[in-house]
Order: sequence, then structure tokens, then C-alpha cells
Amino acid sequence: MCGIVAYLGCREAYPILIRGLHRLEYRGYDSAGVAVLNDEGKLNIYKAVGKVSNLEQVAEGHDCSGTIGIAHTRWATHGAPNEANAHPHISQSGDLTMVHNGIIENAGGLRDQLKAKGFSFRSETDTEVLLQLIEYTQQKHGADLASAVRSALKKVIGAYAIAVIDRKEPGTIVAARKSSPLAVGLGEGNSEFFIASDASPIAGYTNKVVYLNDEEVVVCRRGEPLYITTLNADKVDFRTKEIDLDVTMLDKGGFPHFMLKEIFDQPSVLRDCMRGRLLPAHHRIILSAVTEHREELIGAKRYLMVSCGTSWHAALIGKQLIEQFCRIPVEVAYASEFRYSDPVVGPGDVVFAISQSGETADTLSAIQMASERGAMVFGIVNAVGSSIARASDTGTYIHVGPEIGVASTKAFTGQTTVLTMLALAIAREKGSISETDYNDAITELEQIPDKIERILAKNDEIKALAKEYVDKKNFLYLGRGMNFPVALEGALKLKEISYIHAEGYPAAEMKHGPIALVDEDMPVVFIATHHNLYEKILSNMQEVAARKGRVLAIVSEGDTVVKGIAEHVIEVPPTANFLSPLVSVIPLQLLAYHIAVSKGLNVDQPRNLAKSVTVE
Repeated sequence: MCGIVAYLGCREAYPILIRGLHRLEYRGYDSAGVAVLNDEGKLNIYKAVGKVSNLEQVAEGHDCSGTIGIAHTRWATHGAPNEANAHPHISQSGDLTMVHNGIIENAGGLRDQLKAKGFSFRSETDTEVLLQLIEYTQQKHGADLASAVRSALKKVIGAYAIAVIDRKEPGTIVAARKSSPLAVGLGEGNSEFFIASDASPIAGYTNKVVYLNDEEVVVCRRGEPLYITTLNADKVDFRTKEIDLDVTMLDKGGFPHFMLKEIFDQPSVLRDCMRGRLLPAHHRIILSAVTEHREELIGAKRYLMVSCGTSWHAALIGKQLIEQFCRIPVEVAYASEFRYSDPVVGPGDVVFAISQSGETADTLSAIQMASERGAMVFGIVNAVGSSIARASDTGTYIHVGPEIGVASTKAFTGQTTVLTMLALAIAREKGSISETDYNDAITELEQIPDKIERILAKNDEIKALAKEYVDKKNFLYLGRGMNFPVALEGALKLKEISYIHAEGYPAAEMKHGPIALVDEDMPVVFIATHHNLYEKILSNMQEVAARKGRVLAIVSEGDTVVKGIAEHVIEVPPTANFLSPLVSVIPLQLLAYHIAVSKGLNVDQPRNLAKSVTVE
């Protein structure tokens, strides 16, 4: 959600900024802009509604020279998506320019105060209010840029990540964050600084990154070391982290869309996820977080899982896995509801925060509250060095590489894989699983990437099948047990990228309302792989068929019974029941993808959605 890129160094800034914006396109946005300060002290600002490519067309042929600049992709909050509201914004004097992610909640009152002091506004944004407040502070107190930023930020309520340039200080960028991610990449010596919402625009230029914490202000000044303070100007000691980001994962690799590439990435990235943790030759699963926090984990009175969207679906699977293998009660909550429900949480509880980006605002707030109340926080994230990772007491990375497509695919299977390994590792420490069952589970889990490859080989078959359903307006997805969350996830994928209304239900709940919707124009997708509830779901399927519903079923290879009921079937390799989500979700990802593509839609950047929801 929104993206910031800034550069200060010896190279031309514009190409670096534009390349960075392209790498941030996955976050979701509706306009883009860039500001570059040239050697003559002139700020050149270019903006465009729509894609970064539109911005490039606007800037083409104009002066884009300079070795310092800031850029932004905007996802509209305050003000419509238009050129006036696009970032960067410029101050009343024309000296300052700024980009901003987040929401300033008291912008209305501050705007009125600034108007009374003679300031006028060109946009409807809260960002311009903050920028004018910084300029007013400079003028009133004769402050330098960093001091004015610190002072102004003390007066705002809300979330922010900002980067500011002042024409009067041409070798300086000041940046700050609160509840919105910001990273600073360090080039060689003190000659180059890269600032971005995440590490993707920085990768390829440097592997040395500093992640800002809340209410920290960083001063990047040419020829000087990085300097970070609190809002009270107290110096902050910081650590530099080395990132290992494979830049080839930021390209489509010959696929037409990132989403399809990431679906096909799953066999290899799940092997990466298991590497060094799943050790079949030694019949062991080793997770350092479990080893180091054994007593807290096996002695916990209960677990809670907080997450949003696709990660919430993974948490529902995690609940079943942990309760089955570890016999520890698990509650699953939407982070957005958990944080406002005054939950009963405290010492003796373990709260698992599940998030691909590690920056989800609701999830981050939820674990901060849980931590304050004495609970242990265990992070399960993909993005190394992210806010949730740093706010957790311990945790495990899923290590599936950057996920660019807005609709999550490989992150879901990565999260599910980590939750599976976690459940088995804790169960072994707790003694709640037999050695035979433990070894059998390791053997089955090791085979999952190969089984996914067999499903991906059916891509053309699923593509052809998708054309049968491209004109439908509504879908039902039904599953039971481990496959109920898969039904939810399949429905979400279809909604996200094809804009077709879809709902996921436990199959037995169909009779409690949804069956009223079933007719000859209603596709009903059953996840009907062989497991202990197979006979039950067959009955549900027959009920739909009797009402002329169109049945599409995901079944285990060799199933002949369902073929006699369903209009279409997609076969997946048989696997243990507890691992069935990892195979049954793959055809649903492909089905949603091909339906959306057949409709001519942009699957990587669906309307109104952002990859990382960093504001409420």
C-alpha cells in the first residue's frame, strides 16, 4: 500500500527512482510521481495518474537530472486519485518536497490552523498538511530540516513513513517512520543512501540495510555517516542488516504475470522453506525457535493466532495441525478484530502473528497489545527484517522469496508448510506424537514439492476448464476438515483477481442457508480429496447435483466415484490428510488465475487492492 523510493548519491537519481517504483508496483497504487533536485537547485516534479509507465511518459523530454530525489506510488486515502493529490507534494514556498505513506488522523484540524496562518493548499491530502506544517516550523523557529521534521511529527496523530528534501539543504534527505515501514540502504562509504518502503528497490545496489523503528528520524547527508534520532533528538544506535534478496525473483522470468510465476515457483520455494529444517535422513525437523523456546511453547496454556486475509486461512489450517499433533488449544482471530475486542490474553499464552509482508498494520498492533499484556509473540513472516519480525520474541521465516503478485499464492503454501513443521516439531518435544507417526509425517512432507509439480503439469487442462466458467457471476467453494480453509482461500483468490462473487463454506453448512442459492447457473467447487470425511462430502455433492448445480471437484487421483457426480474434476496426487491443503489449493490458484486472464484483467494488480495493508 503506497510505495516510497529516495536516493542520494553520486549517480543520476531518476533512473534509480523509476526502477524502484516499478519494483514497488506490486503494493497497489493509483498514481505515481517523482521529484529530482538538479545541480542548479531547481526541483523538478513530475506526476501521473495510473501506472509508473504513464509517469515515464510525462517526464520524457524534460529535465530529470540530479543526484538526489524522491518518488512515490500512491494508494488513495485522503483525496481522489488525481494528479493534484499524487505525491511528491511541494510546500508553499517551493523549497520543500515530500512523499508520505500512512494516514495523518488529525490532518483536518492542522489544516485549519495552517490556513489561519496564511497557508494555502493545492491538494486534498493529509500529506500536504504535514509538509506545510514542517515548513511553518522551519519559518517560525529558523530550524534546519531535520529539526523541523522532528518538531512537526510530534504534533501529528497517525501513521507515517516520509522522505523530505529541502532546496536550501541540497545534499540532505530526512526520513522518518511510525507504523509504516521504511528501510535505508547504505552504499559504499558515506557516498550513497537508498530509502524505500521495503528492500526490493534497494536490492541490486547494496545488501546493507538499516530498518527504522517507530518514531525514529534518519538524516542522510552527503559525505557524512547515517544519523538516526528519536523525535526528541536523542541519538539512536542502529544495526546494519545484510539482506539476501534474489533480484531474479523480482522479474517475471518469462511468465506473462508474476502471479503465474509465483504459482509455478511453489515446488522450488517450498524446498527452500524446508531446507535445513526438514532432515529426512535424520528423521528430524529442526526449528531453532522451538529449540530455544521449548519450555514456553510446550508449557503454554493455549495458543492464539492473529492474521488477516490469506494468512488467516493459513492460521485456520495451523489450528487444526497444532491441535491434532500437539493437543494444545488454539484460537484464531482476525487481527483487525482482536486488537479492538479487549481479548483475554496474558502470561502463559503464545500469540502467533502470521503475515507475508511482516508489516500488516492490524497484525502488528495486535501483537504489540499481546506483548504488553505479557504474552509471548511468535512471528511467522516472509519479509526478513520486517516490523513484525522485529517486534516478535521469536519466530520463523517462511523463506519463499519476494511475492510480487497482490493475490498471495506461494506465501500461503509457505505459511502452511512452516505451520506443519512447527506442529510436528512441538509435538515431538511434547511427546504427543509417536515416533512412527512423526517419521511418516516427515516422509510425506518431503514429497509435497514433487506432488505440486505434478499438479502444475495440468496447467493447460485447467486453463481450458476455466473458459467454461468465465461468464459466471457467483461461485460456492465447499470443503471439510483441513480443506475447509482451502475453500475459503479458493473463493478469496477468485474474488480478488476475477471480481466474481464467491463464498467459501464448510460443506455441511451448505444446508443451513447457501443451498438456497444453488441452481443450474451456480458453479459449486468441492474440495473432495480422500480423507476421513470423504463420504460426508460425497453426500453434500449429491445434494448440489440433485438441484442442478454445476459441480467442479478437486479429487485424489484415481477417484471414480466423484466422476459419476461432478461435471468436471481436477485430480491431485494422494497425500496424507493433514497435508491435503498443500496440494488441493494449487488447482484453485490456477483456476482463479485463468478465469481472470480470460476476462482480460490485470491479475498482478487487481483493482482497489494493495499487497501490504500498512494502514487501518
